Formats: sequence, structure tokens, C-alpha cells
Amino acid sequence: MRTSTLLILSAFLFAASCGSVGYDRTIVRGAGPDELLKLRAGPGLGFKVILGLPDGTVLNRKDCVTEIGQLWCRVSLAEAPRITGYVSADYLVMR
Repeated sequence: MRTSTLLILSAFLFAASCGSVGYDRTIVRGAGPDELLKLRAGPGLGFKVILGLPDGTVLNRKDCVTEIGQLWCRVSLAEAPRITGYVSADYLVMR
């Protein structure tokens, strides 16, 4: 009985850790005290703005792409992971 409990617990912990694979926690920095970093629908200035993010916003950074010499990262809000978009990597720092 004890061995099976340990196996189940180990499997659960492994599965839980897999959910965090594929992204890094980052924080918005450098937008300025009266400015917001624009979360966009795609990687570039021509994409629709979804919302503005103040400095200190915690994000899940997934992958990054270069568009016209600018690095853009696909992110989701740490507090609302279903809200996703792209931000300029210039305003992200590792948490």
C-alpha cells in the first residue's frame, strides 16, 4: 500500500511540474510611470492592441520571434493565463 501511494504521489508531482515547462516568468520593466506596455495580437506594431500593462506586471514568456529587427515575445498574464499576446522583449526582465 505504501509503495503505491508513493508512486501516485510521484506521478502527480511530475505531472504538476510539466505544466510550467515551456515558459519563463518575466516582469514588465521600463514602460515608465505614466506609460503602459502594449500587449498586441501579433508580433509587430501593426497588430491590434489588446490591453496596456503597467511596470511590475508578471507575465509568462513563451517564445520570441524577430520581426523587422525587433524581438517580440508571446506572453500570457500570470494572473490570467488565458489572456495572451505579444510584447516587445525590450521591456521584459526575468523574475
